[in-house]
Amino acid sequence: MTFNILIIGQKGRLTHEAALFAATLRHNSPGWSGRLIVAEPEPGDRWPDDPRIPDGPQRDLLTDLGAEIVPFRNWHFGHYYPQGNKIEGLVTLPDEPFVFFDTDTVITAELADLDIDFTRPSASMKREGTWPEIELYGPGYNDIWGVLHARRGGRLEDTIDESWPDEYWRRYLYFNAGWFFGANPRAFHDAFRDAALMIRDDPPEEIVCQTLDPWLDQAALPLAIHELGGGRPGDKGGIADGVFDGSHSFHYRFLPLMFATAPDHAVEAVTAATAPNPVKKVLKDYEPFKRFLYQPKGAKARALFDRADLPPKEQAIRNRLKREGLWLR
Repeated sequence: MTFNILIIGQKGRLTHEAALFAATLRHNSPGWSGRLIVAEPEPGDRWPDDPRIPDGPQRDLLTDLGAEIVPFRNWHFGHYYPQGNKIEGLVTLPDEPFVFFDTDTVITAELADLDIDFTRPSASMKREGTWPEIELYGPGYNDIWGVLHARRGGRLEDTIDESWPDEYWRRYLYFNAGWFFGANPRAFHDAFRDAALMIRDDPPEEIVCQTLDPWLDQAALPLAIHELGGGRPGDKGGIADGVFDGSHSFHYRFLPLMFATAPDHAVEAVTAATAPNPVKKVLKDYEPFKRFLYQPKGAKARALFDRADLPPKEQAIRNRLKREGLWLR
């Protein structure tokens, strides 16, 4: 099937991650025929330094791999909240179905084989109960999510997963913003932007004590997806559960975590995609990639953990990697 892919690219870590993403996409999904758009924030008053991908081998590799680097302007976010790039960067997309991926993602299987109903937007369920933080005597999940959905014209009862008990975070529509998709990028941009600005600039009293950095995008995303008629993967969302963050992609965030936690097929797919010399000579310029992809740190990190019995909290994985000298970011 045909759809476009959006990732964010800018100087620093995201430059290298964008190159890795493109390499895995082209190697592991040769049948996919959409456009890979790397949205690049323009310099301006919301960026104290030039955020663009610098000229050099990483930018050249991206274009060699068929990526289109397209600039966009930050109107509402910028350096103080760079996660807002995934909202504002949606304007770079043509009026066609799309999937957004966080740049620290790898593609591990053929995307052309997927069956996605883009009219029912969805997003990543690879999340923990990070937002909101419920105070002992404060409003609960029903009150917080209820008022937020109502502000955007939605109904809380239409978003509930009744397999979880009342006032338990998994009962409520909540996503990681590591991937999401939709049929119309402009409509998705407008819904996502308006929800985020409402939460940030005109919050209901139920959330005035909540921390929004870095959770603003994840607080706004359920509102946008519900507004656009979507929901959880495998439920009201138009994709089967376990496709992204599972069989076809892996959101690693930091390379040590990928080697510690990713299934075998994902590590094998990344290893194959990063082996060709034109890719290797560029990726190894980035220290975490050199140490984990081309030197033994990846294998050492992988040997520390049983993927069938991982610690329930990611922090425990990070702590062990740090103790073993296997943490780079």
